[in-house]
Order: sequence, then structure tokens, then C-alpha cells
Amino acid sequence: MGSGIQDVLDIYHAMIETEHNSPRELPPGGRDGGQDQRLRAVGPETGQFINILARSLKAPTILELGTSFGYSGIWLAEAARASGGRLITMEMHGYKSAYARDMAVRAGLAEYVEFKVGDAVQMIGELSSGIDFVLVDLWKDLYVPCLEAFYPKLNPGAMIVADNMLRPGGDDLKRYGEAVRAKPGISSVLLPVGSGLEVSRFD
Repeated sequence: MGSGIQDVLDIYHAMIETEHNSPRELPPGGRDGGQDQRLRAVGPETGQFINILARSLKAPTILELGTSFGYSGIWLAEAARASGGRLITMEMHGYKSAYARDMAVRAGLAEYVEFKVGDAVQMIGELSSGIDFVLVDLWKDLYVPCLEAFYPKLNPGAMIVADNMLRPGGDDLKRYGEAVRAKPGISSVLLPVGSGLEVSRFD
């Protein structure tokens, strides 16, 4: 991994550490309120895991649902560069996507990333088929609607990773776990990595 990428990851890791140590100082935010400054990153362990998985695919089209401030996108963009693929990352908030784009430029990875801002389900519907890897990490009530949107567009051998699957109180997450396992051609396992990852493969 190049020095520029590592420098950017180091910046993110410092931000993650600060957020972890001082959560009460961060202003609240959300879908409809003011700007949400929480990083809400997947963390280094999950980042490395998704990088390894995506790197194992040949010239993959990678779809990230929930750009946030761009941490997981750096790991996925590095995998896209290494494997001859590309990353499409989707985010509802333009200011988050803009920050993520700036960090991708700083890491030297921007040419491998397409940044999209808007409604994820609608934007997935506008994609052509041929998706090889999906990271699902956005508002939890959108997990199942997004699954329904991208499932028909998956290539054989595609991988799906859904984050936060071991978070408490997750009815939406439980519904996603049941829904993805019910899909024809899907094999799936829940792994205790980070906040819990449902890792699925489409045959």
C-alpha cells in the first residue's frame, strides 16, 4: 500500500480514535437534521477485511452503499486499483461525499472511484448489471430495499458484505439477514469482525 494511502488512513484512524474517546462532544446529526460530523467508520479490522475480499476478484465493479466521510472507500478503492476494477460509492449527503472525494484525491485513488449523491435505492436502479462486490453500510432500514435493488444486478461469484450486523436492537438488521439468506444462489455467514459482518456470495 502506497505512502499516500497510508497517510490518509492514518488521518482517518486518528479521527476514529478521537470519536471513540469523546463521543459526547460530537453534535447530533442524521438524515434530516443538521450536518452529521460523526465518522461512523467501519474500523481498521473491517477495512482490511473488505480490502482482502475485494482484491480477490478480477477487475471487479465494487458498489459501496454509504460513503460517509470515505474511510471504507479508501480500502475499497485501493482494492479496485490493485485488481483492475472500479468503485461506485453512494451517499445521501453531498458534504460527506465531497470530503470523501478530497481524501481519495489525497490518497491518489480518485481515478478509481465514481462518487454518487442521492437516494441509494433509486441510484442502484439506474446502474447497469454486472456488480461484483457490495458493501452495505448505510441507514439500517435501507438494507433490505437496497438488497432488492442490487440483487438482480449481481454477477456470478459476487460478494456482499453488510456491516453492523451484531449491533443491539437491530430489527432491520435481522430482516436483512433473513432476506439475504432467502435469495436464490446466496450462501451467507455471520462473522464477528468489527461490529459484525454478514458475508454473502452469489453463485
